[in-house]
Amino acid sequence: MALAEPAGCAPGSEDSAPFPDIIELNVGGQVYITRHLTLLSVPGSLLWEMFSQKNTRSLARDSKGRFFVDRDGFLFRYILDFLRDRRLVLPEHFPERGRLQREAEYFVLPELVKLLAPKLSEQNSLGDDPCQSDPEEPSPGGDTARSLASAAAALPGATGATGATGTEGRRAGFITIGYRGSYTLGRDSQTDAKFRRVARIMVCGKTSLAKEVFGDTLNESRDPDRPPERYTSRYYLKFTFLEQAFDKLADAGFHMVACNSTGTCAFAHEQTDDRIWTSYTEYVFYRE
Repeated sequence: MALAEPAGCAPGSEDSAPFPDIIELNVGGQVYITRHLTLLSVPGSLLWEMFSQKNTRSLARDSKGRFFVDRDGFLFRYILDFLRDRRLVLPEHFPERGRLQREAEYFVLPELVKLLAPKLSEQNSLGDDPCQSDPEEPSPGGDTARSLASAAAALPGATGATGATGTEGRRAGFITIGYRGSYTLGRDSQTDAKFRRVARIMVCGKTSLAKEVFGDTLNESRDPDRPPERYTSRYYLKFTFLEQAFDKLADAGFHMVACNSTGTCAFAHEQTDDRIWTSYTEYVFYRE
């Protein structure tokens, strides 16, 4: 007498209802549990193609029978969140935006790819910069003062901030430089840390002072045609060595009066215990 086969293995059972309502996924070692309808929420996507089949034989599974996807398990949480509500919500100072865009391309989610693409500002720079400049409202007597300063500079023997008279013609003021960086720390027993180089040194302060100190090494493309007596926080330097910036400030008679730094843990990998920290540091310089 033949024994009855288990209900889950009965011939044709996969063809009639190949996927349950609740599906367990193993994405790069990270386990996710979601509804079948969530995976089908974007027609034409890779997940839609995978989980709209009539049988599951072509899909890879892990040792516990979960559907396996060989992609970044950490970033998949944002893919799944997008499938649920069609919105992109990322943590502050998210350092994996480029990699997440690559995952969105792999899973064929063009709407998410568009949301992650860098936006260009009017100066053809990345549009995610929070720095702003002071508004261009006219200041009383500002044009007159600039005209007088220009006329005085044109007179024979006139001295300025960089003239031969040394510090007599230099004006007092503040300059703030800042930079954003990141570094990776492993387990507590590891003393090694991987640092990412400083990508950009930002300059805040009065335009005339910034140009005096940094000269041709000052990149003004993000705030062009800024009047000399106006303030800005959108300039940055063409080099990436903080010590070089410190040397130029010291040569111009500036002294550091304050500094501050903040750091946040942006990522923790459960498999390797590696943590990526992001930091923002500012140095305030003053010249009497």
